[in-house]
Amino acid sequence: MTNQEWIERGEKVLAPTYKRFPVAFVEGKGQYLWDANGNKYTDFLAGIAVCNLGHSHPKLVEAIVNQAKKLIHVSNFFNIPPQVELAELICKNSFGEKVFFCNSGAEANEAAIKLARMYGKKYLGKEKIEIITMLNSFHGRTLATVTATGQEKFHKGFEPLVEGFVYVPFNDIKSVENQISDHTLAIMVEPIQGEGGVNVPSENYLKDLRRLCDENDIILIFDEVQVGMGRTGKIFAYKWWDVEPDIMTLAKSLAGGVPIGAMVTTSKFAKAFEPGTHASTFGGNPLATAAGVATFNIIFEEGLLTHCFEIGDYFKRRLYYLKDKFSFIKDVRGKGLILAMELDVSCVDIVTKALEKGFLVNCTMDKVLRFLPPLIIQKDDIDNLVNCLEDIFKKI
Repeated sequence: MTNQEWIERGEKVLAPTYKRFPVAFVEGKGQYLWDANGNKYTDFLAGIAVCNLGHSHPKLVEAIVNQAKKLIHVSNFFNIPPQVELAELICKNSFGEKVFFCNSGAEANEAAIKLARMYGKKYLGKEKIEIITMLNSFHGRTLATVTATGQEKFHKGFEPLVEGFVYVPFNDIKSVENQISDHTLAIMVEPIQGEGGVNVPSENYLKDLRRLCDENDIILIFDEVQVGMGRTGKIFAYKWWDVEPDIMTLAKSLAGGVPIGAMVTTSKFAKAFEPGTHASTFGGNPLATAAGVATFNIIFEEGLLTHCFEIGDYFKRRLYYLKDKFSFIKDVRGKGLILAMELDVSCVDIVTKALEKGFLVNCTMDKVLRFLPPLIIQKDDIDNLVNCLEDIFKKI
């Protein structure tokens, strides 16, 4: 079947929740994709920071196939060996001591919010109900996580929203300090904002948040759904700033493309949950967690953290080359392989033109080109993309 045939079939049966590009991908290998018409593309989106290992990594595919042959799902009423193995890997490589598994980033953030509220009710006082989040943040699409998201455009039509959330500017510690009251329960923040335009905090911002939380008995939650699992060149982004949260959320690339989410915390906070207070039918199922174990092992065995850091630095330098040539490029920013180029003009059409030339890139906040390639991306791929963007920019 052709791209157009898949488009026409989909329009008849799929809910209109996405504005899809006129392409139907049918195969992927490494950093490359092929559509139903046989056209090849270089992927600088990775399923929105999901496919960190690229597409169809042979070791990941082998792990999924082997697990599917043995056991795909059982209830969490029983012990699940790959789930234990993945939790051990997460804890070994983070501050964490306890892990709750679910199926997505929104669910992971929902679990973090519920744990914070439960802990607050049990140990901090019933007046502790407010969670401070950041403007231009993104935490998910459930009713609670969309409320936690500090972007009004995601709230419209879903009112009344969940109570107990207040918003302050990102990277503005004074605004956080001014917002703290006797009602403040938690601060929830992305170490690097993704959907908000790849906004990287100043050097002391996260440390200052940690200090405020310690001084005021407030829970610190890091949303690493997009930046975790090596995306920045460290296994978890918070390690760049040498500051640990009380709760961390993961998803997207945790299992290399298989749906999974995780909330990570310490024993101190985990004790607020008891059997029956929170659950997820599919959370931590054998198939997803076996994929997660393989993903962790591949990242370390293949040296992808070092590669991400080094190739990300090269990519950023190539983007600065474009900035020096075109006055409408306002800024280049990011860390590792979550990078952005902010423009003075809308980048929506640029994404379409890049797709026509065989490159997948993303536009967020209307004027920010966001780049989230697989961690295996190579210099030749980056050079080809930069040449493509240079050709497009010359016609603006």
